[in-house]
Amino acid sequence: MSNALPKPTTKKSARAGIGLVSYYIHGTAANFTQPKIIAALQAGLPVTELQDLQTSLALPMDKLGAKLGISKATLHRRKLGGRLEPAESDRVVRFARLMGKAVSVLESQDNARRWLNSPQVGLGGAVPLDYAETEIGAREVEDLLGRIEYGVYS
Repeated sequence: MSNALPKPTTKKSARAGIGLVSYYIHGTAANFTQPKIIAALQAGLPVTELQDLQTSLALPMDKLGAKLGISKATLHRRKLGGRLEPAESDRVVRFARLMGKAVSVLESQDNARRWLNSPQVGLGGAVPLDYAETEIGAREVEDLLGRIEYGVYS
């Protein structure tokens, strides 16, 4: 399993600013280097990144917030402030990274959404998005996607 960033393409984002979520999910052309990504996470991502993730995963915001460990009250405060905390930002990027890998392996956003929200034998019957609430779980989901990609599904 590699922690390398997906290769950017020349797709354009519908939004004026191309963010990390779009970069990880769609591979949009952007000038993101590891130091820039780390700096963005340390500063806290704009709330619009969370909204982009919510749209991509097609989950209600309260359900996504719970998976990311963000309560409704905190989510409301973040929307008012316009920015997520660094740990919240890191979890948003974790889910975006998984969605991007799933889209790449399963060849469409619909397939990726379905797979990420369905119990998987390779995870002992766990739902990938539930498993990904921890970094170790997210790595297991990435590993399973890698096995699927290379035909070693078990």
